[in-house]
Amino acid sequence: MSKSKGNYRSKRNKPTVGQQAKEVLESLDENNRVIKLFRAFAVELDDKHDRHERIVKLGRDITIEAKRIIFLLHNISTDIEEKRNSVLEEAKSRLSTLCSTNFKAIALELRRHDGYLYHRAFTAGMQEFIEALCFYQYIKQDSIGNWVDINRSFQFEDEDQQKIQLLFTQYDFILGIADFTGELMRKCINTLGSGNVSDCFKLCNFVRAINTGFLGLSYSGNREVSRKTHVLRQSLAKMELVCYNIQIRGSEVPKHMLLSVIESQEADNNDDEGFCI
Repeated sequence: MSKSKGNYRSKRNKPTVGQQAKEVLESLDENNRVIKLFRAFAVELDDKHDRHERIVKLGRDITIEAKRIIFLLHNISTDIEEKRNSVLEEAKSRLSTLCSTNFKAIALELRRHDGYLYHRAFTAGMQEFIEALCFYQYIKQDSIGNWVDINRSFQFEDEDQQKIQLLFTQYDFILGIADFTGELMRKCINTLGSGNVSDCFKLCNFVRAINTGFLGLSYSGNREVSRKTHVLRQSLAKMELVCYNIQIRGSEVPKHMLLSVIESQEADNNDDEGFCI
């Protein structure tokens, strides 16, 4: 009984072509202009999908490598100058390699194509790269580059020595900076654990300045910017809690125990939209 039902369903779901449709298919002229036009559309769409998949793969590789660079930078010991310089040189080399290989490959893929059609395929990798690059720049020089300076890193030359520019939107730049503040928050916590309390205030002030800049953005309707801005403020609240405990309870609790005291507290999650003072 069940077998007959299965056969019935398979026949029912199987597409059928009527006799008249069969005659139309058999009589199709492959040299017809309309048929040729749709064949060309099929080739163009296949080419677009293949290019999109290649860019997605390159973007994933960028994301993975950028995360590894961030992890490497978190392992810097400021007490050992030689190790610090060695880590910075390695991070710089790996960031440059990403630009000269993966990003250049994406730029070559998008040559003579509209980059905005493929933007979503590599935007996550671009944001992760900006996060790693800003983290490297801050550790090295206590500041980060602007959009114009970073945009120059995405200018390449093809095999004909023709200049090509990879699409680097200010949207990616802003979201990358928002993610970067999360790494500064982690560095602030790690710095407190090592007893270096002075850097906690410096990191907090830097993130506070970034938050002040984000307050001037108009991102109504943009869910991604709104979400990452909310995370930025959460990170800032945690850093301010760290600085508060250092300032108020620093004389009561040994430096190496401040971290455990802060971890036992919960940051007051308010929705203040004003400037953080």
